[in-house]
Amino acid sequence: MDVQTIAKEILVAVGGVENITHLEHCSTRLRLSLVDSKKVNKEALKKIPEVLGVNQTAQTQIIIGNSVIEVYNALEKLLAGKIAVDSKTEKQSLIAIVLDFVISIFQPLIPAIAGGGILKSLLMLLNLIGILSKTTQTYQIMNFIGDAPLRFLPILVAVTTANKLKVNPLVALSAVAALLTPDLSAMLLSGAKFFGIALQNINYSYQVFPAILCVLCYAQLETFFTKITPKVIRSFFVPMLSLMLVVPFTLIVLGPIGFIFGQGFAAAIMFVFAKVGWIAVAILAACLPFMVVTGMHKAMIPYVITSLGETGKEAIYNAASLAHNISEAGACFAVMFRTKDKTLRATALSAGISALFGITEPAIYGITILHKRVLYGVMIGSFIGGASLGLMAVEAYVAVGPGLASLSMFISETLPKNLMYAVIGLIISFIASFISVFLLWKEPVSEENFIENNEEVVNLVAPLAGRVIPLANVSDDVFSKKMLGDGIAIEPSKGELYAPIDGEIEMIYNTKHALGMRSVEGIEILFHIGIDTVNLKGEFFEVLVSEHQKVVKGDLLVRFDLEKIKAAGFDTTTMIVVTNPRHVKIALNQKTEVVQNDYLMHIEGVV
Repeated sequence: MDVQTIAKEILVAVGGVENITHLEHCSTRLRLSLVDSKKVNKEALKKIPEVLGVNQTAQTQIIIGNSVIEVYNALEKLLAGKIAVDSKTEKQSLIAIVLDFVISIFQPLIPAIAGGGILKSLLMLLNLIGILSKTTQTYQIMNFIGDAPLRFLPILVAVTTANKLKVNPLVALSAVAALLTPDLSAMLLSGAKFFGIALQNINYSYQVFPAILCVLCYAQLETFFTKITPKVIRSFFVPMLSLMLVVPFTLIVLGPIGFIFGQGFAAAIMFVFAKVGWIAVAILAACLPFMVVTGMHKAMIPYVITSLGETGKEAIYNAASLAHNISEAGACFAVMFRTKDKTLRATALSAGISALFGITEPAIYGITILHKRVLYGVMIGSFIGGASLGLMAVEAYVAVGPGLASLSMFISETLPKNLMYAVIGLIISFIASFISVFLLWKEPVSEENFIENNEEVVNLVAPLAGRVIPLANVSDDVFSKKMLGDGIAIEPSKGELYAPIDGEIEMIYNTKHALGMRSVEGIEILFHIGIDTVNLKGEFFEVLVSEHQKVVKGDLLVRFDLEKIKAAGFDTTTMIVVTNPRHVKIALNQKTEVVQNDYLMHIEGVV
């Protein structure tokens, strides 16, 4: 299928041109802001050959993989001049709005920052091996080029912020550029005043937050002046008044606020790293498979860019990302050696090579999430690799996906062993993950053979009352894609969860919104009350059992305040998922409404 056809099918599946308000891409994903995300046809998207997966958080993310740029370009041509700029977007939570705003500003910066950073690191490498001395003008000119994206980061941020706010990007750029003019910088250095008000001496190069605040203020001024200005003079009068007001206000108020926030933000991160750096790197690395699946890893971009702009280095996320990326590769190669499935072996080889070069989506969606034991192995390898990188205090100097091709991002003139430590951490991550998955791997058994040799049938009753929903219709990809296993969902009418079968409570989440049990037949069942209710941190939930407690069918396990959870803005749909054994046949009740203790489903092929 050619990219033009793919783009057209994607456009139809996301609700058409009129449903799109913003389009961008990262290294593997299309990222769209939509008028109404409910119009997205996920099933249609998943049937498109180039689409690896779909996530909907603050933005709708369509995982494409290595051909994302070609698909993006084709889609952009279809949207040219047609995006619904004036459409009202759907009502979102404050967190979703902020996350969408932050990602839209920082994500487009990555190619320029990564390109410049890699150029600088390659120059350092050439200097180290004696090919190009840093004293030559050639080196210095090339170094200026590499440094330009970070030095003039405020201008880049001005453009992306203006694009997100849909205001004139060139006027926004001009406002921020005024802060960087050499004459103004010299005046601030010697003690400048504006109408008698002393201006703080701030070097706005490399700064992010003053530029964002400046453009936010400019956007309000542009909107206001556009409304009250006659059309005949609007083209020059609105920019003139906006610039005349926003630049001094930024110099007096917004600039110092943004500067102090940026300094404090970077200092807080470095303080955490100084106290528990290696633990933070290890835990973050182990959590990255879940963060990548949900797209939440992009929320780390502001920190990375701010840290690079403020200090010239970053010591947590890139190290964790290196450990995770290489662990995905190690896991895939372990699967390739262990599996007898030729198709899976080919997928593992391709995904493993991709992960070695920093692109992990093929590995995560094609291997890791589909096989629980591989996920465990990746987390083990990531944790061990992340801990080793954290203990060696490996620093990164470029905002780019860490992998074999981008190892120069760890070259440092002041820390000559930094690159060597990064390579050591890479090797540790690969070996730890490879060994873990190699030992944990269990060849999937075909459903037909499993059921043929295991004829026992087990019935489960409804653990709560409410409306029955197919798992595929749940608005959470982890469940709707059956990444954890097959099952059913219920939209509860009463806040009580009961045991659907005799067994033992194996696990209770700290946030009380989910628990797991094992039946006496050995069936592992996960109960997950609500979507994203982990964010409630246990509020409105009362767990009435404890881990390792024996329960019988009909025992009350959890009480939860249904109305308060809904009032807090959360979907209360509860998932009942058979996580093990994975290869069984599940027959579901065809009722659309059930009461507690009604027959819900039976499971065939249980050992």
